[in-house]
Amino acid sequence: MRVACFDSLARLLCAQMRLLDRYLLRELLVPLGYCLGGILVLWIAFDLFSELGAFQQEQLRPAEIARYYLVKTPRWLQEIILPAALLLALLYTLTNHARHHELTAMRAAGVSLWRLSAPYLVVGVFSSACLYLLNEYWMPNSSELAEQIRKLHANTGAINRLWQPDLNFRNESEDRFWRIRAYNIETGEMAEPYVDWRLPDGSRRQLAAERGVRSNGVWTFFSVRESVPNPSPDSPRVWEQFNVLAMVEFSETPEQIKSEIKISQLSSIKAAHKARLTIGEILDYKRLHPHLRPGTRAKLETQLYARIADSWTCLVVVLIAVPFGAPSGRRNAFVGVAASIFICFAYFVLQRFGMALGTGGYLPSMVAAWLPNLLFGGAGIWLTARVR
Repeated sequence: MRVACFDSLARLLCAQMRLLDRYLLRELLVPLGYCLGGILVLWIAFDLFSELGAFQQEQLRPAEIARYYLVKTPRWLQEIILPAALLLALLYTLTNHARHHELTAMRAAGVSLWRLSAPYLVVGVFSSACLYLLNEYWMPNSSELAEQIRKLHANTGAINRLWQPDLNFRNESEDRFWRIRAYNIETGEMAEPYVDWRLPDGSRRQLAAERGVRSNGVWTFFSVRESVPNPSPDSPRVWEQFNVLAMVEFSETPEQIKSEIKISQLSSIKAAHKARLTIGEILDYKRLHPHLRPGTRAKLETQLYARIADSWTCLVVVLIAVPFGAPSGRRNAFVGVAASIFICFAYFVLQRFGMALGTGGYLPSMVAAWLPNLLFGGAGIWLTARVR
């Protein structure tokens, strides 16, 4: 009999907690939708007014401008809009609950603040997962695509816009050097490629071609001259001629070459501002270049850890919003707006500061990248434990 009573009581409590979770989620998701849409519209409108003259000079049509902002939106969502909207919505929702003494009543019923925060933490984890997907799969080429849209009507023409001139890179792990006169970043086609590599017996070979393409995972070269091993080092180099030559042993992919271009164009100043490379691009580059200079290694590792840390921004937002919005009292809901602006400003200033210290080699890369999350997340946990 007693076991049956306890079982019934446990089921009743679980049903009540599920009902409470649904209520808290509903009260959060509605303002979150408004905040997300409102901030995005304001951000696009502000950027449009500042760039309208440039769009007119570049002769962009309305459909092209709309496509430009569609491409830019993922980066803006990741960098500031989604974390800021979540922070503002959380502070507004919690302040509203506190004004009406709802949180006090829930806690008086024996529900801890951490248990009340469970739906918010789930939203934070889900939003962090969305940020990771934006970082790795949607956003990587957004800047390049946006730049291509803005140059659609440039006098250089479509062909010149797609070709990267004078590309040199070395695959250190396989001791292979590439020199490419021009590389098509969209199709992966090469113009006048030259490759120098080492054979297993220690001798070196060279290949020069009129053009090269990658098809079915194999680099194929056309109008090729390939050097022949010469037993006498003093003899002139001998070349063999081929109309078409497939090189299965060349493992470099177009994606790795594009990441090589992006990293070669990444200055220390740009790297110090924000994470600009995907995790896959950085790992591919480090695999091809196992022996990096200290400055380059610090820059890339800071970018790598910052890319991972940035994905957890929304969870940190939840941790810092709970103690700011949960204390009881009849407060103006717009206090949450001012608090969110200040917190966002402080967080992103610290984020830029940490990136600058990491890329400059003044702090270990992992510490520099995780510094804002550790400080703000730790402060949020400590303040939540002190809420009465």
